[in-house]
Amino acid sequence: MDETFDFVIVGSGAGSMTAALVMRSQGKRVLVLEKTELAGGTTCTSGGVMWIPNTSFMKGEDSSEKALTYLDALADGQDDAPGVTRERRLAFVEEGPKMVDFLTRQGLKFHRIPVYPDYYDSPGSVQTSRTLGADIFDQKQLGDWASKMRPGFLPVPATIEEAFNLPWMKKSKKAKKVMGKIALRMLVSKLTGKKLVSGGAALQGQLIHAALKAGVEIRLNAPVKQILVEGGRVAGVVAEVDGKARRIGATAGVLVNAGGFSRNQAMRDQYLPGTSTEWTATAPGDTGEVLQEAIRIGAAVGQMGETVGQPMALPPGRPPAIAHGEVTKPHSIIVDQSGVRFMSEAQSYVELGRGLTQRRKQSPSAWLVMDSQFLANYMFAGTMAGSAKPQAWFDQGFLKQADSIEGLAQACGVDPATLKATVERFNGFARQGKDEDFKRGERVYDLWLGDPTVTGAAQTLGTIEQGPFYAIQLYPGDVSTFGGLVTDAQARVLKADGSVIPGLYATGTSTASVMGGRSPGAGASIGPAMTFAYIAAKHAAHAENLVEAAA
Repeated sequence: MDETFDFVIVGSGAGSMTAALVMRSQGKRVLVLEKTELAGGTTCTSGGVMWIPNTSFMKGEDSSEKALTYLDALADGQDDAPGVTRERRLAFVEEGPKMVDFLTRQGLKFHRIPVYPDYYDSPGSVQTSRTLGADIFDQKQLGDWASKMRPGFLPVPATIEEAFNLPWMKKSKKAKKVMGKIALRMLVSKLTGKKLVSGGAALQGQLIHAALKAGVEIRLNAPVKQILVEGGRVAGVVAEVDGKARRIGATAGVLVNAGGFSRNQAMRDQYLPGTSTEWTATAPGDTGEVLQEAIRIGAAVGQMGETVGQPMALPPGRPPAIAHGEVTKPHSIIVDQSGVRFMSEAQSYVELGRGLTQRRKQSPSAWLVMDSQFLANYMFAGTMAGSAKPQAWFDQGFLKQADSIEGLAQACGVDPATLKATVERFNGFARQGKDEDFKRGERVYDLWLGDPTVTGAAQTLGTIEQGPFYAIQLYPGDVSTFGGLVTDAQARVLKADGSVIPGLYATGTSTASVMGGRSPGAGASIGPAMTFAYIAAKHAAHAENLVEAAA
């Protein structure tokens, strides 16, 4: 070996830094290898929220038993998902709160998002929130590392719950107060020389700040090319550092947290046929070569056909635009190329992505159909409500417009009579406040997704009757893949026969998710990624009890 550490971590997401902090708490030498020029991964560009049941932030509202009941209900029918074992669900529920407490002791600051309902009305669900967010962070605390962080998605220093209010500034006094609070925060930040970030950038900022302070070594532009096996055990990796291959030993093990394969078209063709790298919002490093290397040494993979789906729009000249916020609002529906609805528009992004994927096998396109009420009242593809839309959107066919539903249908290549009948049927549901076809608006989560300035079913059900009418094409996009290496309750990577590959651990979207093809609530990628990283590091350091004892 050219050099040796106790633990080598591949990838620099939230799980990586969690594991690194556990290892450092036990006095172990840790190296984090990030293949791109920026640290933070897709976590940095996300909302950075964590779905962790029964934390101390819930103050007795939850229990392990209640959380397991919910996860067991979601696991029902997923018998072909090797990541969805009862043992892994139990480990997640039991260790998640401990992980949060551990990070709090390391100086990280979290808060519970007051309202972020679970995505399913299954037994054990919570209609308030099991989701945690990171407190706003001053990125200047990172010193030189501030410029090495992947940028976040929020342009202002607002917490996630504050950001939910921003689209309603023109309609809500509460939203105006929140905007005033954010503006004051920005002013104070400028006067005091701070650079405040929120969401995933705040989570990763806090984690990397703590990791650097604890003595974790992080190397950028250091892609892992090979996993080394000696004597039947993973002994380290070969990484490209400064353009040269270096053999790096790992005496306690290697943790793979390198993301999925959303940006690898060849792997998508193999496991997600009919999908495209152009439809993903993941970070550039989500290319799957570490998964392929783990497969080479005998690792089993599972759930490779699953994604953290998102309805995606492709505005000209801009990155793919997540359309989850649009499709759940009133005065809009999703139809296929024949002009018929095929699912409830007010549901989780994962279920919407799944619905679009399945429908695409029968119909080549799906369309979000809206009227003028929609564009006047709601944000659309990154533009503010009521704002003029770029002329290029019309010129290049991204945004279709017509004075009648029949005219809109013709512009989209949809049968006019069918689309007119679909819209008229939906308008009847909207007027009576009950979607008889897909039950849109009957769950707490449905309404939470909608317009908070109105009440009842009108929060998500609204007629499509005021011209001009508009439509955009929707794609079954994603914010990551949800399949990968099969692991056990200790986050150890398994072979196809169920045996362990000694010294190799994995977490995050590099693994077959403990949730299978479902997402129980907001943060169901990051929460488990951090939890199983915490479990892996404790196991590798032989410190299962020592970490909690330190409390």
